[in-house]
Amino acid sequence: MAFNNLMKRLFSQLLHKRVISIGTSYFATNELETDYVSLINLTKTMLVEIKPAEINSKTIFANLEQEIDQRDLPQNRKFIEIKPAEDEVNEFALLSNIIMGNDRYLYVELFKPSPIMETFAQMILKANGEIIEKGKTELVSRMPSKKEGIRVAIRLISLGMQNGCNVRAAVGMTGAASIERAIDMNMEIGPTSGVGFTKLGGEYGVIFETIPTLERVDLTPMQIDNFMYIDAKDSTGFISKYGKDKLIEIMNDINAYIANESEGKIEGYRVGGDDLIINFPNKEIALKTGLDCAWYAMNNGLNLRVGIGKSRREAGENAHLSDQLKIYDDTPVIVFDLANGKYGYYIPSEFTRSALDFITNKSSLLIGVFLFVFIVTMIGWNTGNAWLGFVALLFALLVVTIAS
Repeated sequence: MAFNNLMKRLFSQLLHKRVISIGTSYFATNELETDYVSLINLTKTMLVEIKPAEINSKTIFANLEQEIDQRDLPQNRKFIEIKPAEDEVNEFALLSNIIMGNDRYLYVELFKPSPIMETFAQMILKANGEIIEKGKTELVSRMPSKKEGIRVAIRLISLGMQNGCNVRAAVGMTGAASIERAIDMNMEIGPTSGVGFTKLGGEYGVIFETIPTLERVDLTPMQIDNFMYIDAKDSTGFISKYGKDKLIEIMNDINAYIANESEGKIEGYRVGGDDLIINFPNKEIALKTGLDCAWYAMNNGLNLRVGIGKSRREAGENAHLSDQLKIYDDTPVIVFDLANGKYGYYIPSEFTRSALDFITNKSSLLIGVFLFVFIVTMIGWNTGNAWLGFVALLFALLVVTIAS
């Protein structure tokens, strides 16, 4: 832990931005997570803070209002904080969202049996949700996104309360997580209607002590734009080294991967070009795709600048912000917004990765070599044989060379 903190401080100085993590200690629980954790650790991918987010309940609720159509947040709503968010970005939570997707499971509970549960199920299906389990007073569904889950939950609460039945709803990464979140809300506020959700490591709720004053709206999922801009760094230099055909091959492969496997809609690409724009259904898929493309291109000698934003312009601006994250050589960087801050995934050069591997795996040897050279040098100075320090240094370099 101390060594990892030392490396983070060192790279924070080199990049002139705070490094939150180098690789990850995320505990993988399935094959997909294992693959991504292995790649992040193999490439020493770093999460870097470009502009720190202001994380508190006020900014979280303001962000929620921006993300969800104002028509779906009635004036008589109340926000509650069940568990405060951490005061910095949670690397584990971010990685989990990227790999597995964000909280998309919606749990709904009626505080008394009612035939309205059948209507709830139909409303969820109309909003492109999938019913996982349904009983007389409980329902678990999978929604297109967390935002859509919260939006639909408010409509269900409104209908339930109009029919004299309080409703508990919660969104979570899994069905079990959403149920656990509902239990936490029940312990906090009792049978008051509301929907619980997480944000940046904290737990929050939108509650209604009276029937929501909400105009009826179409439950068709709202179109949320999450644009990604991909651009090859120093494409001229790459072409002079590998040829134009190699660049076309890599960009065509990326284009095909996005079109066939990532749920992205490509808006701007021409064969032979070195950039493209894609619109994704959510930011987590965009981040996952950005990492996949950056790793693939890097493995073929091409470095990408990748920006993710709510508009094409914002995605392009974030991509060009990636040029700020540089030690010496160009390397792949993905820049994105998180809350009201900006963050990036910086993938170091092969030399830097090799150096980190050596330092990490040979830390005990390096400490031993340092102590040996220090002690011999001290003995040399105190006995009038200063040359001993030089000999010890040469011997130490020989030992390190052989060990590497």
